[in-house]
Amino acid sequence: MRIRDRRGFLADVGKGMLIASVGPALAADLGLAPAFADEDPKRLVFGDREPLVALMQETPANKLLPILVDKVKAGTKLGTLVAAAALANARTYGGEDYTGFHNFMALMPSYQMAGELPEARRPLPVLKVLYRNTRHMRAFGGREQEVLHPVAPATLPKDRQGGEVLREATRAEDKNRAERILAALAKGSVGEMFNQLQMSLQDEVDVHRIVLPWRAWVMLELTGKEHALTLLRQSVRHCIDQQVEIRQDRPKSEIRTLLPKLLDRYRLLGRPVGKRKADDGWVERLADTLCRSDGPRSADAVAAALAEGISPEDVGAAISLAANAVVLCDPAGSVHGASGGVHQSDAVNGWRNVARVSSPRNTVAGLILAAYYKLGDAGAKKRHPLPEQLEKIKAKDAATLLRDAEAAIREKGQGSACALVHRYGELGHPPRPVFDLLLKYAVSEDGSLHAEKYYQAVTEEFAAARPAFRWRHLVALARVTASEYGSPAPGYVEACRLLKV
Repeated sequence: MRIRDRRGFLADVGKGMLIASVGPALAADLGLAPAFADEDPKRLVFGDREPLVALMQETPANKLLPILVDKVKAGTKLGTLVAAAALANARTYGGEDYTGFHNFMALMPSYQMAGELPEARRPLPVLKVLYRNTRHMRAFGGREQEVLHPVAPATLPKDRQGGEVLREATRAEDKNRAERILAALAKGSVGEMFNQLQMSLQDEVDVHRIVLPWRAWVMLELTGKEHALTLLRQSVRHCIDQQVEIRQDRPKSEIRTLLPKLLDRYRLLGRPVGKRKADDGWVERLADTLCRSDGPRSADAVAAALAEGISPEDVGAAISLAANAVVLCDPAGSVHGASGGVHQSDAVNGWRNVARVSSPRNTVAGLILAAYYKLGDAGAKKRHPLPEQLEKIKAKDAATLLRDAEAAIREKGQGSACALVHRYGELGHPPRPVFDLLLKYAVSEDGSLHAEKYYQAVTEEFAAARPAFRWRHLVALARVTASEYGSPAPGYVEACRLLKV
């Protein structure tokens, strides 16, 4: 064997050992996997998932649903389809296209919604989002315009936290270096990589900045943790795109100064999070304070509460109520899609979820950011349901209230829908029939890219909320549902026909 060939052989052996240690999926993302005869070594590929991932990118949208329904009938699991769509979306957009990353954020909620439906109708929310996802990927350019490619890991300094180095690269708007740093972090614990990523996410407050990585983290249940680098690269690139906007529009970012100041002032670093339970009155008062305060004062109030040892769960409950109040106060005609209340509620839900799985530092920092994120002042505004709307409701039985609530939704009567759901809950009727009603329209209506993730956010907030407050979340969802009605989701009717439901 010639020396050059021997060196090449040994290099391949070494590479093979490394692939075996990190797994083929991460190896492909790191640019280590060997290319086969029909593969481009510059393309990101996903092993045995690749045919289904490519199908999502390459199939014309008008031909997609029959293929997917046939696969479901043949035994392909919905989770398998959702995982393939997520990988296709990440590879196509890399977190850099508004509609693209919204479709990604809807994928896991659609799968979670499916679990609440009767078996025959279970594929509907998934098929709806897969259709939307593929249609936009095709319009974007499909495989010819892919953003993500294999990335080689950087060498990290031994005397600094990886998160600090990553944040430095995102601030410098260096996508190549930032992704290489994340790739280096991916060689360790996936949970620690997620922790280190938070430092870059915490540089600014924005709904997509937190919901995108949270939905990526949850998606790992379906894709497997070996694809964490692929899914979280989206957030690195999105942060850098935002950094460009920050530099151009507001070069002095307030939160970058405020967050470390509050962490230091209240001595929130280097100690365990608090465990003191707050009563309902305390939660209500903090929520009211947040509704009446600007971003810095809200952030300060939450930092002070955390310093007093109040549990993050109770502090988060108050922030969630404040976000919910914005939905209930939003002007008529602006409560779905890009409305302030829906965005704030989705963002708070994301920060609360990250707080539950992250380090103590990221738990307190995330809740401070959630409080700072202000899209509207609900303090002095009228909230639904209004007294005059409640006065009109005479029915007390569950069936009549549900029937009237559905009629209000179909008439786009936001106030009436809120009042009817409020009264239903006030009378102690079970919540599941209301969820079923609102889920029906979260699936059938377009929802301006937000129906799925807002429905899931409300589901999670309702489950976590105290009995005294939980129905506010369903009242808000009723309002959003009424605002969405009348714009059927593309592909929904065809999916119903193919499934014969």
